[in-house]
Amino acid sequence: MLAREAARAKEITACHPPRGLGACRMQEESAGTFHVIFNQAEAGLWFILALVLAVRLRMKAPWRWLLPLAFAVFGVSDLIEAQTGAWWEPWWLFVMKAACVLVFLLAWRAHRRQGKSHG
Repeated sequence: MLAREAARAKEITACHPPRGLGACRMQEESAGTFHVIFNQAEAGLWFILALVLAVRLRMKAPWRWLLPLAFAVFGVSDLIEAQTGAWWEPWWLFVMKAACVLVFLLAWRAHRRQGKSHG
């Protein structure tokens, strides 16, 4: 919360009288709107990717359900981020995103190892 408030205070002081406070508020609102729309679009992308992976992987191995689930959870985290305005606040949102990234890295590592054994 403090970081967000400090950023807003900095934006307001950056807006000096020639532009007026109304222009500053519009700039802040449009930046906030862009942030929300971007996070919602990003969440949609993660949901689509999760669906494609779930269909393509067809649960061949018991652990393969974890990757589509991680992408879906990452999409949910982006929807939460659109509401909170930060990926690190609240703390559990950061933990959620970090856990998803860990699953992505482990899946990538498993994929690379599988490719080398078949090479």
